[in-house]
Amino acid sequence: MTGYEVIIPGKKYQIVEFIQDDLPGVAAINVAVKTFEPKIVFSWHLSIMFDLNEIVKNGMPSKVEQSVIDQYGEFLDDKIKGITKAKPNALFLARITWNKTRELIWRIYESELVNTFLQQVISEESSPRPFDYRMEQDNEWKLAEWHLKH
Repeated sequence: MTGYEVIIPGKKYQIVEFIQDDLPGVAAINVAVKTFEPKIVFSWHLSIMFDLNEIVKNGMPSKVEQSVIDQYGEFLDDKIKGITKAKPNALFLARITWNKTRELIWRIYESELVNTFLQQVISEESSPRPFDYRMEQDNEWKLAEWHLKH
């Protein structure tokens, strides 16, 4: 078994505004993970996609909706990273808001812990907004390329 020395990067956000399908989008990308090595340690790519309720112009959330989804995103971040903050189970990568949706993206170390937690949230119907998630093995971080090129 290979051992790795891992130094967890801090948080440094870059705001990226974009247009897709004639609708504006905003991404907050944690660029501190750009230079993180060894990337293989966090080899799982997790994307959680929320459907937003209260929308204003161009599919963007109202202030109330933004507050609800931001607070829940912080809760998820805490749970997904796990109990030991010095050795987290995840690195937060990005938050993207576009076309009545909010996507939260992490790089994950131990996928089964996160999958069990998210399945519990779904079965208990405890999320304030409906969501879907996808977690894929991505050793090369190909699914993070768009986010990290900024």
